[in-house]
Amino acid sequence: MSLILWLNQISMKDIPLVGGKNASLGEMIRNISSKGINIPDGFAVTADAYKYFINVNNLNEPIKKILSDLDKSNVEELKKRGKKIRNLILSGKMPEDLQNAIIEAYSEMEKKYGKNVDVAVRSSATAEDLPDASFAGQQETYLNIQGAQNVIQAVKKCFASLFTDRAISYRIDKGFNHFSVYLSAAVQKMIRSDKASAGVIFTIDTETGFKDVVYITGSWGLGEYVVKGVVNPDEFYVFKPTLKEGYRAIISKKLGAKQQRLIYSDDPSKPTRGVKTSSEERQKFILNDDEILTLAKWAVMIENHYGKPMDIEWAKDGDGVTTGSGELFIVQARPETVHSLKRQNYYEIYELKSSANVLCTGLAVGSKIGQGNACLIRNPSEINLFKPGQVLVTDMTDPDWEPIMKIASAIVTNRGGRTCHAAIVSRELGIPCIVGAGNATEIIKPEQEITVDCSKGEEGYVLDGLIPFEVKKIDLTTLPETKTKIMMNVGIPEQSFSQGQIPNDGVGLARIEFIISSHIGVHPLALIEYLKLKEQSQHDHKIAKIVKEIDLKTPMYEHKPDFYVDKLAQGTAMIGAAFYPNDVIVRFSDFKTNEYANLIGGILYEPVESNPMLGWRGASRYYDPKFEPAFALECIAIKKVRDEMGLKNVKVMVPFCRTVEEGKKVIEVMEKYGLKQGHDGLDIYVMCEIPSNVILAEEFAKIFDGFSIGSNDLTQLTLGLDRDSALVSHIYNERNKAIKRLVKHVIEVAKKYGKKIGICGQAPSDFPEFAEFLVECGINSISLSPDTVLKTRLLVAEKEKELGD
Repeated sequence: MSLILWLNQISMKDIPLVGGKNASLGEMIRNISSKGINIPDGFAVTADAYKYFINVNNLNEPIKKILSDLDKSNVEELKKRGKKIRNLILSGKMPEDLQNAIIEAYSEMEKKYGKNVDVAVRSSATAEDLPDASFAGQQETYLNIQGAQNVIQAVKKCFASLFTDRAISYRIDKGFNHFSVYLSAAVQKMIRSDKASAGVIFTIDTETGFKDVVYITGSWGLGEYVVKGVVNPDEFYVFKPTLKEGYRAIISKKLGAKQQRLIYSDDPSKPTRGVKTSSEERQKFILNDDEILTLAKWAVMIENHYGKPMDIEWAKDGDGVTTGSGELFIVQARPETVHSLKRQNYYEIYELKSSANVLCTGLAVGSKIGQGNACLIRNPSEINLFKPGQVLVTDMTDPDWEPIMKIASAIVTNRGGRTCHAAIVSRELGIPCIVGAGNATEIIKPEQEITVDCSKGEEGYVLDGLIPFEVKKIDLTTLPETKTKIMMNVGIPEQSFSQGQIPNDGVGLARIEFIISSHIGVHPLALIEYLKLKEQSQHDHKIAKIVKEIDLKTPMYEHKPDFYVDKLAQGTAMIGAAFYPNDVIVRFSDFKTNEYANLIGGILYEPVESNPMLGWRGASRYYDPKFEPAFALECIAIKKVRDEMGLKNVKVMVPFCRTVEEGKKVIEVMEKYGLKQGHDGLDIYVMCEIPSNVILAEEFAKIFDGFSIGSNDLTQLTLGLDRDSALVSHIYNERNKAIKRLVKHVIEVAKKYGKKIGICGQAPSDFPEFAEFLVECGINSISLSPDTVLKTRLLVAEKEKELGD
C-alpha cells in the first residue's frame, strides 16, 4: 500500500481507477466516509498505468543507464541526470488507450461541474514492502489544471516527478531500488480555497512527538504556501483525549502573519499567482472554533482508521461549486514518519555552556543545538557552493535543496511556519532548524561562525560564534518506581509537551506568571477598564499610549477582558494537557506590585511599596475590591480549562495566604466566579510559605485540600532576611534547623488530617540531602525543576529502599 494515502481510500463511492487496479493505494478502503469526512471528487491514474507508460515508451533501460554510476553527493551531476530522466519521460507518448481513459474520466467530472472543470493533479508514490518509508513531498502537485489535454500533460509531469533530484537522492540514501517505486496520480476537483483557506494537520506534535494533540496550521488561499513555507500560518492545538469525550478542547490558538495568499491566475501558462493579504486578513484567524474542532475530529478518525499518526492536508471551499461555500475538505493524508517511527529509550537534553550575543530569533524546530560556518543561499543555482557541516541560511528552502540539507549542521530561514518544507525535512533529518527568522539573510554574514540553539522551547536563537554545548542522555529503561510522587515545576507552556515526556507524576507547581507577562503582557484591570481608558485617552497622552499598546495586542477582541481569559486559559491548558491525566496544580498569580506595574497599564493600578515582597501579593489581592475583578478573570480562565476543555486534572493553589480568615475569603470569591471546592474533583491547595501556615497548620488543614511547601519564602520569612540581598545571602539556607523543624511539623499535621502535602520550593532540586530528609518525613510529593527530576527519582528510590518503604 502507498505511504501517501489519498483520502480517496476512505470514500464510500467508487473512485474511478484509470489504467488498472493498482492506484498506488493498494486495495482501496471505502468504509468511513459515512462519519462525515468531506473529500473531493475525482479519479486515480494508477501505478499500473505508470508502469504501462514506461514500458510502452521503452524507458526502463535508458533510465537505468543514466543512473548507473551516479554519485549523488555531486549536486551538479545529480541535477543534470535528474533533468535528463524527467525530459525522457515528458517526451514519451501517452498510450492512446490510457489517454482515452483519462479523457473519459475527466469528461464525467465535466458533466457534474461544467466544461474544463478545474482539478488538482497530485502525485502519489508507491513501493512494495516499505512500510516505514515516506515519499511525502518528493513528487509534484499541479493546481488549477483545466481541460483534458492539460490533465494528461500534468499526469505525465507527475510521472516525471518520480525522478526529481530529491527523490533520487532519498531512494539512494534509503537503499531503495529506483524501479521498485512507482507513481500514480490522483485527479481531484479543486477546492476553491484560494477564496478561503487551506493548510496542514498533524495528529502528533511535530516538535516533541507528543501524541495527544491534533496540530492544525493554515493560511488564506491555496495550501501550497503553507507547505512551502512562504507564509507564517495560524496555528491551533486540540487535545485528543477530551475532544473524544465531547469537550471543545482547543488548547491553543496562535495568529500567524499570513503575509500572502496563493490564488487562481488568468494566465493559462501559470495557473496560480501570489497576492498580498490585507491587514484585516492578517489580524483574523482563518478558522472559527467549530471549524477547528471539525478538522480535529476528522483527523482523529483518519488516525484511528490507519492506526498511526498522520500528516493531512485540508482545504476550505470559498466558492460553493463543490457542495456549499464554507465547506471543509480533506484532500490528502499520509503517515507521519519522524516521531511516530522513533523508538528511543533515552531522553536527550542539549544545553549551552555559556551565553552569547543573539543575532536573530525565530520558531525553533526540534530541541537540538547545531553550529558551523554560515552559507547564504539565495537561489537554487548557488546550492553547489554548499559544503558539509555548514549552516544553511536562506529565505526559504526549495524541495530540490534536500541533498544539501542532508549535509547541513543546521538550517535558518527567513520565512515559514512549523509545517513548512524546511521544518518537515529538518525534523526527518534530525537537525536543528529555525524558521520564520525574518531578516536572517541580512544579519548573518557569509562564512560567519554561528550557533543555532533550539533547546529552549518554542523560540530558537541564532547566536554569534561557536558556543560550547553538551548533550545529556538519560536512560529511561532503568528508572525505578517510587512511593513518593516525583512531580515537576513548570511555567512555560511551549516547553510543557517536551517536559511532560520526562517520567513524572504530574505538576506540583504550574506558575502562570510567565503566561501573564509574555502571552498577555497587559495588566488585567487595564483590560477591564479599557473603555474608560479609551475615553480618558482623548486628553491624556500617557493613557493614549497605553490604549494604543492594548489595541496592538488585542486586535481580534472587542471585549478586552476576553483576551486575558483566552490567553491564560490556553497557556494553562497546554500544561494541563502535557501532563494529563496526572494532577497539574496551578498556582494563582503571585506577582508583587512592582512586577504588576511592569505590565502595560500597570502603573495606573499598582501602588508603590517600599518592600513589595511583603506587601500586596497573593491571597490578599484576591478578595480586595480593588483587585477582585482581575482575580475573577483567573477563575473564569481556570473554569474554562476544566469545564470547556475537559482538563479536570487541573487543580488550583492559593499563594501567600497569611491567615485562615484570608483563606476562607478566597474560597468564597472563587465559588462566586464558578470554582467551587470539591465540584468535579476540584481540589484547592494552599502554599505553606509563611510561618503562620505552619503554626496554624491544623486550622488551614480544615479549609484546604492540601499543602505545598514553598521553601524559598518560608526560609526568607523564618530567618528574617531578603533572599534577593547579596549582603545576607550567606545566611539564606533552606537546610537550616529552624526550616527543617517547620517542614517536619507541617508534614506531620497534614498526615494527621489526611491532607496531601508536597513541596515545590527549590531546596530539593538543589540539595539531594534535603530531598532525602523530605522522604524520611513521609512527604507525599516532591516537585522539582525539570532538569533534576530524573536524578532525584533515583535518589528517592534509594532512600525509600533504605527506609524499607
